[in-house]
Amino acid sequence: MTETVLAGASTAPAAGRRRKAAAPKPAGTDRIPQPSQGWYRDPITGAKLRRVTTILGQGFPKPGLLFWAANLTAADALANLPELVRSSRRPEDREAAYDWLRKGHIRKKEERGDVGTAAHNLVEAHVLGRPLPEEILNDQEMAPYLEHFLRFVADWEVVFHASEMTVGNYSDGWAGKLDYLFKSRPIAQVLEVPADTLFIGDTKTGGELDEKGVYAEAGLQMSAYRRAEVAWLLDGTQVPMPAVHSTGIVLHLRPEGYRPHPLLCGDDVYAAFLHVQQVAEFERVLSKAVVGAALTLPVPKEGTL
Repeated sequence: MTETVLAGASTAPAAGRRRKAAAPKPAGTDRIPQPSQGWYRDPITGAKLRRVTTILGQGFPKPGLLFWAANLTAADALANLPELVRSSRRPEDREAAYDWLRKGHIRKKEERGDVGTAAHNLVEAHVLGRPLPEEILNDQEMAPYLEHFLRFVADWEVVFHASEMTVGNYSDGWAGKLDYLFKSRPIAQVLEVPADTLFIGDTKTGGELDEKGVYAEAGLQMSAYRRAEVAWLLDGTQVPMPAVHSTGIVLHLRPEGYRPHPLLCGDDVYAAFLHVQQVAEFERVLSKAVVGAALTLPVPKEGTL
């Protein structure tokens, strides 16, 4: 039951003053913090928690992305060379061509992001027993992803316990949304742990099977989720984060197949995540004040040499 109270209520309001009714306390799913501009805000306490993916984006070096973007730009230029040459000769088209060329990596990331989002949606629908979204059912590009995901579930006897669950750590100041928690007897057997071990899982759709697409950054992300203090259930109830194993599983899902990869996400990896968090905080705040304006020589006082 939700109580509605008056802001600053007293037994006898002052004569002639009308007090405003306070907004109802968040209830149900409204109690779950939602991401906005790199933060999660707890609607009950008002606490702001930094988003885990934002921390990793600002604090974890990704030198490979530099070469990936450069290679993509070079490939786009060669594939469209005649049109680029024509545009370079027309001042009215030159700026548009330049803009198109330099944003190739953004277009590619958005394209990959669309596939990744759709893959997460199909996983979530399966875990929660909901009908698959129409846009996925009607998308031929997503058909192999669904097929290989269902194969993974069947082959590895996966039993899901949570999906897209928001978790947070008030002590260290962060929050995020993990993909899923699950149990798998075959995975537990391979890792030589008890059959009822609970694992953190994540799905990645980029790269190529057995070559690239699963990176150490995912271990940092899962190490944070593993060390969450609290979690929010689908109905908005806040509960303690359940204990999960120090090895997480990344499901690399591609049109040509799937691979489950174990990733370390224990306390030593979490210590590295906290270091990344410090770097990200430096970048967000202190870096803007580190470099001062150039110094100028003081003006000599009158009568001095």
